[in-house]
Amino acid sequence: MCSYYVSMPKPLKPGLSCPVARTLDVIGARWTVLIMRDLLLHRARRFQDLLDSGEGMAATTLSDRLKTLERHGVVERRMYSQHPPRAEYVLTEKGLALGPIVGAMREWGQTYTEWP
Repeated sequence: MCSYYVSMPKPLKPGLSCPVARTLDVIGARWTVLIMRDLLLHRARRFQDLLDSGEGMAATTLSDRLKTLERHGVVERRMYSQHPPRAEYVLTEKGLALGPIVGAMREWGQTYTEWP
């Protein structure tokens, strides 16, 4: 087994030798890139802020996507209040490195898709 799989918090799907496939395994689920977009724009967001981003994502979906991003070291959950306990989400260095990808998606969308 290659060291890539050993160093990951949770092994990726077996047989993903392609780096693009491995990247999609982390950020390719629906809504994930929109969470990344919000964190890149605002640096830190609370769960409710992400939920209210206007895209219509369900709370269970947001929770699942954040857990996946945390597990892969893309997002970090930071407590900012103990009483009551409140957390915000921030991108790690690994997450910030995805910024150019999200930016390229934005540029592509502006160029090649129509907006009503």
